[in-house]
Amino acid sequence: MGVFSKLFRKQAEDENSVPKNGVEDFVSLIRVYYQAVMAVNLGITNLNILADMALFKRMLKIPTQNNKLGVAEKSKVKKILISQYGLNESFFKEIDSSIKKNCKNQNDIKSYFFLFQGFCNDLFSLMGNLMQWKFRFSMLMKKMLHSMTVKTIHEILTKSEWKDINVQKAAWNIRKYSHTLGYSEQWIVDFVYNVVLLAREDSKRQAKENKKD
Repeated sequence: MGVFSKLFRKQAEDENSVPKNGVEDFVSLIRVYYQAVMAVNLGITNLNILADMALFKRMLKIPTQNNKLGVAEKSKVKKILISQYGLNESFFKEIDSSIKKNCKNQNDIKSYFFLFQGFCNDLFSLMGNLMQWKFRFSMLMKKMLHSMTVKTIHEILTKSEWKDINVQKAAWNIRKYSHTLGYSEQWIVDFVYNVVLLAREDSKRQAKENKKD
C-alpha cells in the first residue's frame, strides 16, 4: 500500500496536482496503464486481478465510467504520465498495440507481464553495465544522460558484434523481447530515460538522507 503514498500526498489539497516521485512510482503508474488497457480490451470485471489499477482507483476515488472497468482509469493515469513525465501519445499507442497483439484473453495477462519483466531485467542490467551508472549518476546532466541513453539503446538494438559474448547474448535477448512485445527503439528510449533519470534523483535523495543521519 506504500507505493502510491508519496505520489498522492497532495491529492486532498488539489485533485489535479500529482507530484513527481521516484522510479517505484513511475513504474507503478506504467503498470496501472497496462492493466487499464487490459481491462478495457478484455472486458475484465474483477478488479482484484488488477492490483496496481485497483490501488490507483481507490486512492484517487475514480468512478467506473459507463460500467466499464479501465476506461476512466486509463484516461487518468495517461494524463498523469504525460503531464508529469513528458511522455507522448505514440508511447501509449505502442503499449496499446503491444497488449492487443499479445493479450487475447485473461490467461495471457500473467505471461505478458512475465515477458515484460524479463525484457526490463535484461535491458536495465545491460544498460547499467554499458553505461556504468553507479559511478556517474551524480555527474551526468540531463541532456548528456539522454544522449547516452539514446546511443546505448541504438547499439543494443543494431550492433552486430560485441567483444564480450555475454553482452552480445543479452543484446540479442533484448531484441527478441522488443520484437515480441512490439516496442520501437524510441519507445525503449523514452521508458529507459525516465527510469534512469528518476533513479538518479532517488540516489541523490538517499545520499542527502544518509548525511542527515
